[in-house]
Amino acid sequence: MSGICVAILLRDAGITDVTIFEKAADLGGTWRDNTYPGLYCDVPSRFYQFSFAKNPRWSQVFSPGAEIHAYFRRVAERYRVVEQIRFSTEVVRAELDGDQWRVITSTAEEKRVDFLISATGILHHPRVPSIPGLETFAGSAFHSARWDHRADLDGKRVAVVGTGSTGVQIVCGLAGRAAKVELYQRTAQWVIPFKNRPYGRLVRTAHTVLPWLDDLGYARVRRQLGFFARALIAPGWRRRTLDRACRKNLDSVTDPQLRRRLTPTYEPMCKRLIVSSGFYDAMQRPDVELVTDDIDHVEPGGIVTSDGVLHEVDVIALATGFDTHAFVRPVQLVGRGGVTLDELWQEGPFGYLTVAVPQFPNFFMLLGPHSPVGNYSLTSISETQGTHVVNWIKRWQRREFDSVVPTDEATAAFNESIRAAMPGTIWVTGCDSWYLGKDGVPELWPWTPEEHRRRLLAEPPRSDFDFQVGSATRPAKSL
Repeated sequence: MSGICVAILLRDAGITDVTIFEKAADLGGTWRDNTYPGLYCDVPSRFYQFSFAKNPRWSQVFSPGAEIHAYFRRVAERYRVVEQIRFSTEVVRAELDGDQWRVITSTAEEKRVDFLISATGILHHPRVPSIPGLETFAGSAFHSARWDHRADLDGKRVAVVGTGSTGVQIVCGLAGRAAKVELYQRTAQWVIPFKNRPYGRLVRTAHTVLPWLDDLGYARVRRQLGFFARALIAPGWRRRTLDRACRKNLDSVTDPQLRRRLTPTYEPMCKRLIVSSGFYDAMQRPDVELVTDDIDHVEPGGIVTSDGVLHEVDVIALATGFDTHAFVRPVQLVGRGGVTLDELWQEGPFGYLTVAVPQFPNFFMLLGPHSPVGNYSLTSISETQGTHVVNWIKRWQRREFDSVVPTDEATAAFNESIRAAMPGTIWVTGCDSWYLGKDGVPELWPWTPEEHRRRLLAEPPRSDFDFQVGSATRPAKSL
């Protein structure tokens, strides 16, 4: 998604010598890889789209994954991004060579470019738990992002391992279809019941004929998510309002024992909040069971929990999330003086203003460390970051510099300001989540998305950067 976005922004700026390396055979990132039952985006579609390419014909408030994938494909074709993509071409290494980057693919092909942009996403590398005996299971077992559509689910016994957004969506998608669904819960989650109402033909037609309605819808959802963002970063009535909504939703579970087992031990929104109006209904069905005992091991016939019970199942779906700290890795990135990104990030990922990394000149990241990704539209964040990157490249075209990189001091100051602003945010109230770094400190933007946009679109402080100017030879204009 973010690669498509920045390619379009570059083209709009007149920069067309752009190559996009895509290791898969199709575009779409998350929406290509995830095809599990019940999949939808938990950000309203009116805002989960590019501001310059609005879709007036979304089918519902929270659109299904296949519809979102189709949207990104249409946008890429409309703006001729597809012509710039090298499919099935994986980048394995990129190293700084003078003022240029030397990019090396898995087929040993090399390409020299002036700017290197990482648009690899954050929910990309599946995290598969080390469950003893998993490889001995006689049925089908797979990660949710590698869904095996050959597996027969109708009338089968399905185990769903994991209770994040993916696990919740799979349970809702399979309840009533599978003979039995068992949800294996390590940590209970807070759920907010936003209704996923469909858009009728009249609404879709009106948005098609009157584009300003799309603009209003985009702005309205942005304001609503801004309300949510303020609840995350500071105590007050907004946080109390969402807290009450989550707790009231939980009260819809009528069985007190089930409700107790579904009750989290931390504050709402400390983890990423789950959006579902049907989860608690699904969990109260007779053919859906909540399992809270730890998984001890897997046998050919099913899952054995810590109480010694064998749960006989036909399919195991691992909704166990992703390595959210990988970013551009496992690409080997080598910057100034031979320093590698792995060496720089030994204690965890960090960067400058969510888009740049010290010691790596003319390298930018979309959805990089500390981006405001908590329950917000990543298309909007990518658009802001992409515009920031394009502004740098336009300055390079005007020969203001040959290379630019944030200083160590500016990067350290930025990261210290993040830490200083973290107290008061909901993420430090006591929970374990993928938001946390090795030191237990959240790795998120502790201010509003509006502040992120303001800072990235403003003129960057010159003192925060190391500029190299006056190269003897001017490199080619390629990215």
